[in-house]
Amino acid sequence: MQVDIRVPVGLPIPQVADFIARCEDAGFDGVGVHDHPGSGRDVYVTLALAAQRTRRIRLYPATSSPVVRHPLLLASLAQSLDEVAPGRICLTVAPGFLAVRSIGQPRASLATMREAVLDLRRLLAGETVPFGPTPSRLRNLGGRRMPVYLLAAGPRMVELAGEVADGALLLVGLHSRAVAAARQHLEAGARRAGRALPGFHTVFIVPIALEESLETARRWPQRWFAPGHPWLTYPSASNLYWLRQAGFTLPDEPAPESVSDELAARICDAFGLFGPPERCLEGLLRAREEAGVEHVFLFPAHTLEGGYDMPHREVEAFARVIRPRVLANEIVERPGDTHDLVDRPGTASDGDDEEVPRDAGAARLRGDRGEAQTPRRVTVCEASELDAFPIGGDHEDLGEVTVRHEETTARA
Repeated sequence: MQVDIRVPVGLPIPQVADFIARCEDAGFDGVGVHDHPGSGRDVYVTLALAAQRTRRIRLYPATSSPVVRHPLLLASLAQSLDEVAPGRICLTVAPGFLAVRSIGQPRASLATMREAVLDLRRLLAGETVPFGPTPSRLRNLGGRRMPVYLLAAGPRMVELAGEVADGALLLVGLHSRAVAAARQHLEAGARRAGRALPGFHTVFIVPIALEESLETARRWPQRWFAPGHPWLTYPSASNLYWLRQAGFTLPDEPAPESVSDELAARICDAFGLFGPPERCLEGLLRAREEAGVEHVFLFPAHTLEGGYDMPHREVEAFARVIRPRVLANEIVERPGDTHDLVDRPGTASDGDDEEVPRDAGAARLRGDRGEAQTPRRVTVCEASELDAFPIGGDHEDLGEVTVRHEETTARA
């Protein structure tokens, strides 16, 4: 399972870059930084500096709106970042929320997003794109085609992602029925475009609220995001659609004070990760087992006032509790070796049960896995054999060599 996290520009940019380096040290696979021009701190400058202070973590805006930044500008920014951190950048776009509001504009329409995603993909592929009477083409492209992801919250936007994007960030919760419904919408969009989705990568946006008290964490559905705006409908009222797909009966405008403790607890279990780290770990493992969720973007719960709080607790809890259980073990072997692995506490084992020390090479094995793990086949290959940045692939860059995981009959 791959785990990314949202990091706001809640500190001066050099300090945010240092914080992102801490996220890499904690074991996160990716960091998305919000694109809020009104903050006075630019996301692309932040990502460029973070790229220089990290070596493996994927970096992206979370997310940019074509209403705020023209597609040619977005493509150029993404391509520039890729020169700083080759193979570690992807571009994510969305209709916009706070960013578009800050310039007095509404969210992008479905038609605007369709045109923007198609334009971005063409520009990043080196094609000429007409903007009004002027044909434009992006120069100085590298050899890798950068993927364009669409953040989708509503069912029509989810279908659009399946129709035109390279991948999607979906805010649909973690309930198996909601996830299944979202995948059906993706497939409906793909059918409209006459394409299949075997290489389409989906990242699930997961609200997370870490509290030692489970009862305190479960109060989020009973809170306001901002005056007149329930947290339950942030950033989109489409949250209600996915909860209904999961079996909830909810009004179109749920008042926080009308949400009972029992209902709030059920909503939290269906829509995200709420409570102590161990409880959040259980929810993540359950989503993987029951819904087949393999890539998540942790979205710390916040109000409008707390939107720039740095996720210190989340990073610490991930490194200490969550990562050791949900991320695949790392092993360094000779290129070409293939093994069926069942991991034991504190070690990685090869097919002959030879234990690899915790400090083996660049593997940096972390944590203690107290339960027997599902077998999986591991092939060790030279890093040059793989794409520079296989977004959505199950690869781990370990410096000198790269480990490629292949699923066996039981999902790893």
